[in-house]
Order: sequence, then structure tokens, then C-alpha cells
Amino acid sequence: MDDDMKSLRKKSPRHVLVLEADMDEKSKRSIFGMADRLRLAGNELTALMKNSISQLLRTKRYRKLKTLYGKASENNDKAMRSHLSSQMKAMQAEYGVSWDFFRKAMIPIGKKYGLPSVFALTRAEDIWRGVEKVLFEDGRIIHFQRRGNLPILRAKQIERIITVKNIANRLVLSCDCITFSPIIRDRFERDEVDAVLDYLAHREEGDAKTGEISDTYRPCYAALKCEEIRGKLRVFIHLTIEGKAKSKFNKDGSPRHKYERGVIGCDIGTQTIAYTSDKECGLRNLAERGDAISKSERIERILLRKLDRSRREMNPRNFNEDGTIRKGFKKWTFSKNYIENRKGLSSLQRKNSINRHLAIREDVNHIRSLGDVFITEPRNAKKLMLRTKETAVNGKTGRKKRFGKSIRNRCPGYFQRHVEEVFLSTGGKYFEVPYDYRASQYDHTNGEYEKRKLSERMFTLSDGTMVQRDLYSSFLLYNACMDGDGKMMIDGMKCNESFSCIRRMHDEEIERIRLSGRKVLNSGIRARGGEKQNLK
Repeated sequence: MDDDMKSLRKKSPRHVLVLEADMDEKSKRSIFGMADRLRLAGNELTALMKNSISQLLRTKRYRKLKTLYGKASENNDKAMRSHLSSQMKAMQAEYGVSWDFFRKAMIPIGKKYGLPSVFALTRAEDIWRGVEKVLFEDGRIIHFQRRGNLPILRAKQIERIITVKNIANRLVLSCDCITFSPIIRDRFERDEVDAVLDYLAHREEGDAKTGEISDTYRPCYAALKCEEIRGKLRVFIHLTIEGKAKSKFNKDGSPRHKYERGVIGCDIGTQTIAYTSDKECGLRNLAERGDAISKSERIERILLRKLDRSRREMNPRNFNEDGTIRKGFKKWTFSKNYIENRKGLSSLQRKNSINRHLAIREDVNHIRSLGDVFITEPRNAKKLMLRTKETAVNGKTGRKKRFGKSIRNRCPGYFQRHVEEVFLSTGGKYFEVPYDYRASQYDHTNGEYEKRKLSERMFTLSDGTMVQRDLYSSFLLYNACMDGDGKMMIDGMKCNESFSCIRRMHDEEIERIRLSGRKVLNSGIRARGGEKQNLK
């Protein structure tokens, strides 16, 4: 392959097509067995690397180097950072915490479990990413993979292990002497598969001849994901394809998604989103599709409490008097009801996860239909999940308040990442304002900042106008502009010009929420009609 073609392929966009594999039961069990052996091999490599990392982090010299490296980063001293980095890399190589040692250690382990070298190497790469987070980022520990949580079988080379071919105008895949085809369920999947078949039939007529980046629909590599759904084994094909995904259409042939032009300011909270655009203002719960998700989450909480009671009753010796889990080696005993309830919980969590992702994608597609310029605040979901330093005493127990459950149930980080992907892939623009933008503290009527409590959801501006905190923040993000240095700031003049129109949409949205009877979390808006949504 020439250098021009390699550079084009690196710059080309990619997307993943997920299709279910049409396999018999024997082939599925063979793939599941291979995935479980890959899990065991990965756990063996993880144990080896955990020991090496603990030995490395135990040395005073390496801890001192990390501290000095952090100070050099704060002072932006590149020369000192380079010097310290070389010393740290030398110590990592000395203790066997390097990619070269990692790769070589996986070779005998993969042979021990009878795994193809491509699968073993790919699994080693996945584990090494976790090691890098511990060494260079904020990671604390690398984890083992539990029984039943099977890793994905990924072949980074399309010509090896998992091959993709066009046989009689039919997509045929092969893995470890197992031949299978995908199950095609709708028009979008058919259009994608036809594009891949067309490329395989005319492989030479790609973007290499034209010298331009184009949607070639070249299959880059394939992966197999094993899942047990409602007691049945199912294998899914994850096919990475070069180019942008095909457009989706409704049954009548009209495009499913519309892409309009305009500016959208969006305030992303831990459980809600508020957005302002030329066409509408909106305030809604994140990752919510009707009442189904809230009811399922409530059943999930009930099952978790039920499992905890059963676990404590069957294993009293594994817990301290205050209810905490005892340290050290423990042997666990589970009842038959516990095992059955755990399976039901796993199935329910899978459904809730899918519903959250679908709800977020629906919201993102709707927002994209309102405009092509998206402005929001920087990502902070990971910071909000951390524990606070102060301990709040609640009855007999002390707890450190955090937003972990809210973020887990509403996925604001996934929403923000998916918004960025959709806007950039469809010709739009995505901006994040700086941390000192302080949209929730600004008052455009007097041009001053006023710090407000987090519990203050409705407040009054200096001219007497009552606004909702999140909607008003999205309004200020909607009125962002660039200064001479390329930094985003609030445009006071634009705020004054657009406020009368936006205020009308703001009041209509609040009234709609009140009349609908639905509860928007942490909004400060009380519903008038209908039954309130029970989220306890």
C-alpha cells in the first residue's frame, strides 16, 4: 500500500455497523467459548501487570518523579518535563511496565489458551489502555473481567481471523472455520451492506485513484460481540466501515433526520438539559422516553435492595457490625432466588441501558434539527461523580454527597459526546465556552455577576423578570460571541435584542411543563395537572 493511500485512510471518517450474526447453536457456543478463553487470558495478563505496577509505584524515586513532573506541568516547563519523562520511562521499562514487555508477555498466555494471535494482541491493547490511565492519567487500578462479562473478539486486520467477502452478491464472514452472514432487518442495514458489497466487488475503484477523501464503504475490520439475552445466546457483528453512515428514511421515503441552520445554546446538567434556539426553548429530563424508564429504574432499585438483603442474610460473617463488608478473603454463598433475581436484574439493566442511549440519540437528533452551531459549557460529569471532602452526617452514618447515581442514570457525558459527534459529522459546529463564562451567574439586564446557590432554580433579574435557571443559562450560551483573542464571551447587546422573543418561548415552555403533569428534575417547576411522576 502506497503512502498516499495510507494517509487518505487515516484521515477518512469511519462508523460502526452492528448486525446480528446468523449462526447455528453449535457455532455460537464455539464463539462464546473463545471469548471466555480470551477473558481468562486477559485476566492472567492483568494479574501480571498489576504486580509490576504495584512494585513500580511503591518506589520512592518514581513517586518523587511523578510529583516533580506534575509541578513541571503546572509551570509549563517543557525541558524539565522531557527530562523527567525519560527517567520515568526508564524505570517503567526496568520494572516491566512497558508496551513491548506487555505484548511479549501476552504471546505465551495466548498460546496457553489456544487463542489466535490477533485476538490476543487486541485484548492486550485494550488492557494496556487501562495501564496507561493508571500511569499517565487519573486511573487508580486496572480491573479483572468478571465471569459472564465476555470481551469483544476484534480482528484489527481484515485479512486475518475474521474475514469479509462478497460471495454471489452476499456478505459472508468467516471466523475460525465458522462461516456466517448477517441478519438484515431494515432499509438502513440493507443500504449499508449493499455499499460494502459494491466496494468489495470493485475494490480497485477506491479513493486512492482520485486522491480525495470519499465515502468508499471499505470494511476496515470486524469484531464479534457475545451477549446472552433472555436466556438465548446471540452474536453481533461490529463492522467498522470507512466513510459516513448512510442516511435513514421513513416508510414514505422522506429523510428521517432534518438538518437546519442556526445557533443553539445548551445547558447540560446532571439530570436535565435546557436549550435555546431561534425556533424553540426546551427543558427536559435526560435519557427519558415516557414513563417507562422511570418505572424500570424504580424496579431496578427494588431488586438491588432485595439482592443486598439476601446477600447479607446468607453471608453474615462477611460483614462487620456497622454493616460494612469485612476486609480480607471471603467465601460467598448465594441462594437460588438470589441467582434468579440477579439474572432478572441483569436483563433489566440491559434494557434500561438501551433505552437511555435511544432517548439521548432522539434528543440529539431533535436538537440538530433546530440548528447547526451548538454552544455549551465544558465537560464536568466526571468531576461531579467524585466525592466531596466534607462529610454530611445523616442519622448514624456519615456520607460524602456526590452525583454518581444521577450521572449513571442520565448519562450527561454520553449526551455531550454524542452531540459533538453528530454536529461535526453533519457539517455543523461545536463550541465549548471557557470555565470563566459563568452563565448561571450573569444578569444581562445590569451586566453584573451574582453568585447563586445551586438550590435556587427560579430567580428574578434586576428588572423584575422571573426566569428559570437552566433555561436562562442556555439563553446566555445562545448569545455567545468571539472576542478579539478568539475567546468566547457573553454578548450583552445581543442578549438585549433577543430577550423579548426568547422570553416568550421561555414562558411557554414553563407553562407546557406545568400543564403536562410531568416532573422535570431539579427545575423548580411544579406541575398543575395530571399525576406527578414518581421517581423515588
